[in-house]
Amino acid sequence: MTPDTDDPTPAATAEPRNSFLEEKAFRSRTLLIFGAITDAVAADVSRRLIALDADSADKPIDILVSSPGGHLESGDAIHDVVRFISAPVYMIGTGWVGSAATHLFLGAPRERRVCLPNTRFLIHQPSGGAGGQATDIAIQAEEIIKARRRIAHEIARETGRPLDAVLADIERDRWLSASEAVDYGLVSRVVEHKSQLRG
Repeated sequence: MTPDTDDPTPAATAEPRNSFLEEKAFRSRTLLIFGAITDAVAADVSRRLIALDADSADKPIDILVSSPGGHLESGDAIHDVVRFISAPVYMIGTGWVGSAATHLFLGAPRERRVCLPNTRFLIHQPSGGAGGQATDIAIQAEEIIKARRRIAHEIARETGRPLDAVLADIERDRWLSASEAVDYGLVSRVVEHKSQLRG
């Protein structure tokens, strides 16, 4: 099919515009994590974090997160790189932050975890489709149990809640509004404007 030449924004101009917007966001030291967390997303975010840290280890980096979650270990990678670099990272929840996205969100200290008013959070235990031989299924089930306890430890440490309470909370899907996330300890406060971010 021949592209419509009357279209004011043909596909040929879409990529340069996206590149321009990406460059503007990068220069403002702002990263976006939207959509599913994958290995590709983790690699891209980690690369940008390391580059921004090399540019300045003192200037803050803002990460806006709106994600249903995804691959747990990819979330682990972003979580660990946030802690690894020297530049202070602010996590800003918007839309919804669920599952593995909540885990990477906890990479920043509580005072630098905030959210916008309509953000929803979801915490739960990891899930997986075990398959293969009986022995392999048993191994996979054991790894899921280990991951569940590891996630619970992380949530407990970062929220100050008792481990047993967190384990009970993540047994099923646990949804939290912005204000409930503050009470739970996932975020320090709700902000409505960028001017409130460093406050």
